[in-house]
Amino acid sequence: MRARPIATSAGVCLDGFTIRAPIDPGRSPGVRLRLKSHTPRVWKEGFRLTGRLQTVTTRQRHPGYPVEVLRIGSLELPVPVVLAPMAGVTNPSYRRLCREQAEQGTAARPAGLFVCEMITSRGVVERNPRTFDMLRFDDHEPGSSVRSVQLYGVDPVVVARATSILCDELGVQHVDLNFGCPVPKVTRRGGGGALPWKRDRLEAILRATVKAAAAYGVPVTMKTRLGIDTDHITYLDAGRIAQDAGIAAVLIHGRTVQQAYSGEADWEAIARLVEHVDIPVLGNGDIWEAADAVRMMDQSGCAGVVIGRGCLGRPWLFRDLAAALGPDGTAVELALPTLGEVGSTIRRHAELLVDLYGEKHGLTDLRKHMAWYLKGFPVGGETRRGLAMVASFDDLDARLADLDAAAEFPAGELGTPRGRQGTPRDRVILPYGWLDSPCLDDSVDLSDAESEVSGG
Repeated sequence: MRARPIATSAGVCLDGFTIRAPIDPGRSPGVRLRLKSHTPRVWKEGFRLTGRLQTVTTRQRHPGYPVEVLRIGSLELPVPVVLAPMAGVTNPSYRRLCREQAEQGTAARPAGLFVCEMITSRGVVERNPRTFDMLRFDDHEPGSSVRSVQLYGVDPVVVARATSILCDELGVQHVDLNFGCPVPKVTRRGGGGALPWKRDRLEAILRATVKAAAAYGVPVTMKTRLGIDTDHITYLDAGRIAQDAGIAAVLIHGRTVQQAYSGEADWEAIARLVEHVDIPVLGNGDIWEAADAVRMMDQSGCAGVVIGRGCLGRPWLFRDLAAALGPDGTAVELALPTLGEVGSTIRRHAELLVDLYGEKHGLTDLRKHMAWYLKGFPVGGETRRGLAMVASFDDLDARLADLDAAAEFPAGELGTPRGRQGTPRDRVILPYGWLDSPCLDDSVDLSDAESEVSGG
């Protein structure tokens, strides 16, 4: 099939996978697709294209791109993409895998910000062995990555002390404070996404942490949600408080705590926060392909994007994001991976996990990723079960050899949610009387909000 020009009215397929807008030859010209084979691909709006996308060459990028270097305090990120911490997933091995993929999409370094799993401030201060075991970093190559930690806490003094330890003893270069966790065992004690309702406590934590980090020249960011529910919205107040406290950027998930991961993220709310504050805002929610990131940044004006569930079983999403949003190059090679290529990624993931944990525990950790990696591919039940139970490299290699290496990526999986969605909760579980006032009663003890939370 000969190459022919195609243009879209909103959001060219920079990730090479899907176009989410009607074709309009009269706008945003200059995008050329090279196709091969004759596999039909159907887009959500009903448009149909025959052929497997092999290359996207952009002679004229989407308005506003390439984006400016994202500056978060002293940090400069030429690729404005953040890997969100996910408990049990974003360990050093997976972070390195995502970073390696991102570096295939751009020559810029660092090729994004890859944040350590969330840890608790009390776990750091009390020097919990499990907490410190999680504080491993993938920074063997100078300039390749930033030592970034997401910290959770409810006590200003403890969070500040933990920040000092992280910066002084571990050389952490970026601290992100989590005020978005929707888990009931956290919110019922006043932590996570419930805490921004108490404006005074939020401000106290932010100011104390910024002051502690400033002694080391380390920027602090804040991750939050829209609010507890639609009747108790907090993100605009939280954004203003964060800016006044010296926070370097706000990361906003476009859902309420009540929604958890259900429904759709509200990108219009992200745009409102962008207009409301003068510090960078990074958007999170419903970014399944790189084209989604382009659309979010275009529609909301946010300075960057945060990727969570969209990369489950798809670390190459960071390659596509780096190619779409990075500063270099006008031509990017973006082919959907075949099953054989996915198998090679699984093998690399296994190597990194075994280097970290040893063969037994490393391959055990790999098992939970298999369903995500193989989602939608024509893989038999026996092979799937075998890969979900691998216990040695020999076993893994034998199972991977059974895969149909030429099988094409399942187009039906493109642009679809990954990981947990669930349904909205009937109500958010909160401490008794929590919503009576936006200020915290001094007699209230929130220390229990840090118990039973990953990271100590």
